[in-house]
Amino acid sequence: MSEQEIEKKKKMSMVVMSGDMDKLFGAFIIANGAAAMGTDVTMFFTFWGLRAIKKDVRTGTTFFGKMLGLMYGGDIMKANPSKFSFLGMGRWMFGKMMGNHNVAKLDELRDLAVTLGVKMYGCQMSMDVMEIPQSAFIDGVQDPVGVGFFIAEAEESGIQLFI
Repeated sequence: MSEQEIEKKKKMSMVVMSGDMDKLFGAFIIANGAAAMGTDVTMFFTFWGLRAIKKDVRTGTTFFGKMLGLMYGGDIMKANPSKFSFLGMGRWMFGKMMGNHNVAKLDELRDLAVTLGVKMYGCQMSMDVMEIPQSAFIDGVQDPVGVGFFIAEAEESGIQLFI
């Protein structure tokens, strides 16, 4: 195995496009596991995935932007499961079930990722379209980037994921 191949195995790049609770759990559990094992992890959040790094603040400057911010408002703790949402009851039910099994909450997993040095980036284009400013993100999120940045990261990674 070449030295370049060994280096690739130490880096993981992940696109997080979904804002669904179960998919965000998977994304942060994988990212935290990899980071804990010494892997350099980059997460690129785009469209609905931006919820994962957003504070619980309203966003939008235009009429459509404000409407989108209102309809999709909230932060990571407002994420519903991809199945069995039941108008928010699914989120509550899964929260109870996970708590009974000592599973960390989504915001705790995200905060752990920040602590472990996972690099989190918002997609500049998605932020522009959805009218979400950088100031709406939690501390620890890097400055926004474009898809070219992510592709360059992914080319250097031994693991690439799309969630």
